[in-house]
Amino acid sequence: MKVAIVGASGAVGQEFLKVLEERDFPMDELVLFGSARSAGKTYQFKGKTLTVKELKHNDDFKDIDIAMTSAGGGTSKEFAETITKHGTIMIDNSSAFRMEDDVPLVVPEVNADDCKNAPRNIIANPNCTTIQMVVALKAIEELSHIKQVHVSTYQSASGAGASGMAELEAQIKQIAEGKEVDVQAFAYQLMLNLIPQVDVFTDNGYTKEEMKMYNETQKIMHSDVKVSATCVRVPVLRAHSEAIWIETERPVSPGEATAAFAKADGVVLMDEPKEQTYPMPLFLAGKDEVFVGRIRKDLANPNGLTFWCVSDQIKKGAALNAVQIAEHMIKDGLIK
Repeated sequence: MKVAIVGASGAVGQEFLKVLEERDFPMDELVLFGSARSAGKTYQFKGKTLTVKELKHNDDFKDIDIAMTSAGGGTSKEFAETITKHGTIMIDNSSAFRMEDDVPLVVPEVNADDCKNAPRNIIANPNCTTIQMVVALKAIEELSHIKQVHVSTYQSASGAGASGMAELEAQIKQIAEGKEVDVQAFAYQLMLNLIPQVDVFTDNGYTKEEMKMYNETQKIMHSDVKVSATCVRVPVLRAHSEAIWIETERPVSPGEATAAFAKADGVVLMDEPKEQTYPMPLFLAGKDEVFVGRIRKDLANPNGLTFWCVSDQIKKGAALNAVQIAEHMIKDGLIK
């Protein structure tokens, strides 16, 4: 088994390295690719030094079984044929192919079987906010069909990559030292602020990030569920949070929901209000699962339920989900 990481120097690329080592992913060789600027950089993996190769249109992927790509949508589109032409399975973290009919969009806890139909040898990794939400929604969908979702996200700086995290850390120091705040990665200063815009606005007044949650949720869950989202950037380093309201076909009690979350794949229940126990990004960065709490009836809807969830954006929201896709495909005999 030979595996490649494309975009090895980025935040998600670095997380790929950590996750593959943590999970002792079954492979014989790991190859790193990056831009001309990243080529030549070295990284440690399982005690070995790996050097980043420049990504080029050649036959470098001829003997590679799986390529995990996180180098931006433009790079994914440009190099997809180069990566897959010899049979390599490309698990892509960008938005380039997510809504294409012949590319499965997969969260293994929800729709792993979709991996069986990948005619272009491409599997798309969903948007980070969608991933954590659908892992939680799956538990309730099994009780009663979810008709609609309202969600407000609280998205960490890590969603903008390494530069976003570095800018937030720099702003913390700049404010503490009374210096002028440097703003580049985001539209406005993030520290001591909330920015109710993630990605660019579309014609309907929603941002692209918010529309991703609408469209991707339907595709992943094979559902007609309607999702109305407000995505907000918050001054948290990593791990996204979401406040979620759902309407089901029949009333689902908080007790039913709690029991469903407790046994759901990929979910950890943290819901002890009297003990002030609920998910918080400060304590859950670096964790694998989606953490759920604050489960209660929606007072405005007899068929409504509301809850809170937190998950690490770089890990489950990107690198881990891709690795889990690869693990599932190996287990199912889709990659040999």
